[in-house]
Amino acid sequence: MDSPMCLVKNADGELCVEPEAIDYLMGLKQKVVVVSVVGLYRTGKSYLMNKLAQKRSGFALGATIQSKTKGIWMWCVPHPEKTDHTLVLLDTEGLGDVEKGDSKNDAWIFSLAILLSSTLVYNSRGTIDNDAVEKLQYVNELTEMIKVKSSTVDEEEGEGTQFAQFFPNFVWTVRDFTLQLEIDCREITPDQYLENSLQLKKGTSKKISDYNLPRECIRNFFPSRKCFVFPSPTTPDNMQRLDSMDEAELSERFREVADTFCLFIFQESRVKTVIGGHTLTGEMLGHLVNTYVETIAKGNVPCLENAVLAMAKIENQAAVDEGLVVYQKGMEDVKALFPVDINQLSENHLRSETQATKAFMKRCFKDDNGEFLKALVEAISNHTADLFKQNKDASEKKCKALLEKLSALMDQGMKEGTYTTPGGYELYCNHRDNIVAQYRAEPNKGVRAEEVLEQFLKDKSAESNFIQQADKQLTENEKQIQAEKKKTAELEQEKAAFREQQAEMERRIENNRISQEKYLKEMKEKMEKKRKQHSRSSTGRWNAGCRSRKISWRRAIRRRLS
Repeated sequence: MDSPMCLVKNADGELCVEPEAIDYLMGLKQKVVVVSVVGLYRTGKSYLMNKLAQKRSGFALGATIQSKTKGIWMWCVPHPEKTDHTLVLLDTEGLGDVEKGDSKNDAWIFSLAILLSSTLVYNSRGTIDNDAVEKLQYVNELTEMIKVKSSTVDEEEGEGTQFAQFFPNFVWTVRDFTLQLEIDCREITPDQYLENSLQLKKGTSKKISDYNLPRECIRNFFPSRKCFVFPSPTTPDNMQRLDSMDEAELSERFREVADTFCLFIFQESRVKTVIGGHTLTGEMLGHLVNTYVETIAKGNVPCLENAVLAMAKIENQAAVDEGLVVYQKGMEDVKALFPVDINQLSENHLRSETQATKAFMKRCFKDDNGEFLKALVEAISNHTADLFKQNKDASEKKCKALLEKLSALMDQGMKEGTYTTPGGYELYCNHRDNIVAQYRAEPNKGVRAEEVLEQFLKDKSAESNFIQQADKQLTENEKQIQAEKKKTAELEQEKAAFREQQAEMERRIENNRISQEKYLKEMKEKMEKKRKQHSRSSTGRWNAGCRSRKISWRRAIRRRLS
């Protein structure tokens, strides 16, 4: 992507997706690391995003008091540290824009940034004082703006319990910082400065509760926190041309912090994941954006679980389609050879089926009851049945054409009366047996060779009987002996055709058995993986639950006091 494009448009307080940006994401098959920047308007958010894109310009900068970014803008660039990954940068509309005058709209922008991000960068100016923390008021409203589970049972406590597991890493960038990083004459790091600013006060008064609430939310909803303090990049007079200034003209200390910030984001920001730990591609991120924005536009609260389930349904169907395509491509080589024998067809089928299942399993997620895996198995089964029919039809066509070619001289002899003379029956039988011998010697006739031969001999039975009866050289006893020989030969051919059909049926039953075993194995492994994930997450939910109940208790006190 050469330049940023609008992902979520904010028109008159109404949010909607930009189709062009969604289309771009839908074509992005790489895994994505998503970094969003939020903060008050005119605090230099766009500069940080351009820096992360390793470009001098891209996201709109401005030197006036008017906000430049509206809605959410996206820039997808190759990840500088992770091969075959895309870094998705989301620059959000400035919070607190006086021209907008709608705090609810700000809250939705903030919520979307959290829902879509691997790392959330909160950008502010000056210091992290009580005013700065209170301006991050939207964290107080997250339990009202975002739901983790669709269930309403124990909603406040249950959702707060899980927020920390699914929220992005939190990075606070403080711009134009002029203070000394010291506490009680002791030098501290930016991270210690942030943690000190988030310390809670003791007490239960309304004033203390109001003070503690945003800090508790930040501490508990964002357990992974980092802070960077930036000095002013240049003099106030030069700020209006910041986007056109050469890097060498900027403050050396500012450049050092900016480089450290970028390196941290590149190395520490994780691939975007959703409930269940599944990593997202750009295409899947596009589905999430659609779902969240549509939910907000309808006046509903975005739900992580519902969004993931909706995305899973789309992705799992795509996984079924992809698996079927893999199977079809795997069968193209053998299909070009039709007709082939049942073993060759079955071996290619089982190999292609395994490749298709692997492709499906690599892409699917949250197919807990195996609904989509079963759909793939059925789709492959239907396609396999069609291939087996095509192979049988090809075999029948080839065999009939071969017999027609081999029997052409004999048919001509029938027309010319060659076999209606004394001794004609013996000549006819010799020619017929020679045709059968030549036919059987021909390789690669496929799965209907004996069945077609059986039908051919049955079709010739009437003319054979006619020639036999017309041959005056044969005695009645000889005619009876020849009739018995013919009957025995026909019976043997019936048995050969039956054995051919039985071999095909047994091999197809064996194929079904192997496919069923694979299906059961995949389901067993899926259930075991789900059990382990549930076991690992239980501990996290317990620890987060303790913190969440504490927040809920303090919130309840705050409500009573107010």
